[in-house]
Amino acid sequence: MENFHLKFFADNPKSPKKLGDLEIPTEFCYHIITNQIDFYEVNKEKLDVLLSHSPFQKDSAIRKTSKFSKNVIEIGPRVAVKTAMCSNILSAFETAGIKNISRIERSIRYETTKNDLFELLADKMTEQIYDENVNFENNYKEIENFYEIDILSDKSALEKANLELGLALDNSDIEFYYDYFANKLGRNPTDVELFDLAQSDSEHSRHWFFRGNLKIDGKLVEGGSLMSKIRKTLDTSNKNSLIAFHDNSSSIKGFENVSRLRPNNPTTASSFDIHNSPSNLIYSAETHNFPTGVCPFQGATTGTGGRIRDIHSTGRGAYEIAASVGYSFGNLNIPGWLMEWEDEIEKRESYPKSLSEPLKIAIEASNGASDYGNKFGEPVICGFARSFGQRIGGERIEYVKPIMFSGGIGSIDDDEIEKKKCEPGMIVAKIGGPVYRIGVGGGAASSVDIQGKREDFLDFAAVQRGDAEMEQKMHRIVRGCAERNEGNPLLSIHDQGAGGNGNVIKELVEGCGVIVDSSEFILGDSSISLRELWTAEYQENDAALIDPQLIDIVQKIAKREKCHISLVGKVIEDQIIQLKGPQGNAVNLDTKQLGEREKKTFELETRAKKLVPLEIPKNLKLLDALNRVLRLPSVASKRYLTCKVDRSVTGLIAQQQCVGPLHTPLADVGIVALSHFEKVRDF
Repeated sequence: MENFHLKFFADNPKSPKKLGDLEIPTEFCYHIITNQIDFYEVNKEKLDVLLSHSPFQKDSAIRKTSKFSKNVIEIGPRVAVKTAMCSNILSAFETAGIKNISRIERSIRYETTKNDLFELLADKMTEQIYDENVNFENNYKEIENFYEIDILSDKSALEKANLELGLALDNSDIEFYYDYFANKLGRNPTDVELFDLAQSDSEHSRHWFFRGNLKIDGKLVEGGSLMSKIRKTLDTSNKNSLIAFHDNSSSIKGFENVSRLRPNNPTTASSFDIHNSPSNLIYSAETHNFPTGVCPFQGATTGTGGRIRDIHSTGRGAYEIAASVGYSFGNLNIPGWLMEWEDEIEKRESYPKSLSEPLKIAIEASNGASDYGNKFGEPVICGFARSFGQRIGGERIEYVKPIMFSGGIGSIDDDEIEKKKCEPGMIVAKIGGPVYRIGVGGGAASSVDIQGKREDFLDFAAVQRGDAEMEQKMHRIVRGCAERNEGNPLLSIHDQGAGGNGNVIKELVEGCGVIVDSSEFILGDSSISLRELWTAEYQENDAALIDPQLIDIVQKIAKREKCHISLVGKVIEDQIIQLKGPQGNAVNLDTKQLGEREKKTFELETRAKKLVPLEIPKNLKLLDALNRVLRLPSVASKRYLTCKVDRSVTGLIAQQQCVGPLHTPLADVGIVALSHFEKVRDF
């Protein structure tokens, strides 16, 4: 049946687009692939309601002609990528009875004569410029196959691959993997295997520095690694820790009898009852520093999304309640508003090409975290903002790579605390969004000692892109499984982060092995390679071990929530990790033979700093000093943070960010409840 590419236009409520002093009129263009030539006429009324930004305004209706006749730059998602927006709109169309449509994508048209604005207007990793003949069909090809790195003939091939693929391996890593493949296995590695191991073995994932031996000025630090010192705090605690250092977040003992609403049957529409059961407290925090530095908005959204997945992937499934956020960045250098402690514009410090400047980070990172929380439905109830950049003793001290902190509190039922150990026959499932070429190599990218050294395309490829609606769907699947009265079909669950499937699936099947079939993954980008399928973070995604007898339960919940679930593999007894591609095994790793690596030793040196005593200008007046303090970002108004984020959704927030009758002063504490039915809780 023949498909037609139809274009419909609509007003953009954010028109015009402002770039400094330049204002550019914009409009939306919807590209629809359908086999119904009269699709517009048949569905116009529904399209006006579903696609217009305001169904109550006649002038915002969908139209068949553009307002712009010439001088147009049109930017939209890459044609090979079926976006999250497409999936969500098609889901809504199906519910509304709109049929005969296979794809819909939205672009933005800019009326301007300037042709060099792509870098400013677009996300170059996920978008492209459209011409009049843009084609959303016939852009598909077979999944790109793997290839071997010939290290048996030339050991330097491993060093070359390290640079070209951005693996961030140090000399000890290269020696270790050369020995593993050349001497233990007697074969060449594939590009997928090397990329997999580089992410799984990165500082980001394995925390070599925290777990390693430290030598300061040639002397071994006593008392073990930094990690062992942190672990020792549990020995002196009041023994209320339930989970520490072996799950996605920590948990402490909560309360014996908490009243909460639970559905009688999470697989379908059902009544709710009040259940009284033990409930414990969980907290998780992470930083998304490197991605936020490269793409502030997307880096912060996915920092928030990743931490939310850490919360609900605790144990065998848990619940989010509220979040805290924090940002540390360098001097803002606001044009026309330089602070006395900032460098003059002509003396301003430079930033690596691939990292954003502090002002952009402060605005867009906070926008990203707030946007994701608002869309997902998680309130932010506390946080911080810090700015610093000075030369001290001639050395530049500044948050060049920013800190984006995301923390969250939640709860977990007492019987969901422990993940089940893997056993042969268990099903490996992927829950969440489809496979996209985003978040590729994030583990290695975050582990580079100095950002800005790598090729720009490697840094941009490593940044994930967020979809809060998909995460909410996935969250409801996890929650539905955990709330099931007859038992949780999820035996173990981990969120997918840096390293992608190669990291998260190995975590799930530790002590066993797994055979994974690449053809079972749902692709959002048909041009994906096996390396990207196996190691990219993609969309919001979890991996889980499922009881084979309860597969249908999980699939029913997933169908109800309109969320993807793919049964991609099965646990085996032998400790072998296999990824089957169209032309053979792209990954075939013997994890038992790979073994545990020795601790790394890090040589550190103390460096004396010549600090100059603080000198306060003699002519500095009290009001001038006060004015400086009040303009410091850590002290100044936080309305740019508090006024754009939901602070009370869920109904479990007892104290949000602000206090007082006008909610102007910041609170010094955030308080949440575990139940909608109780006001007081005794500790």
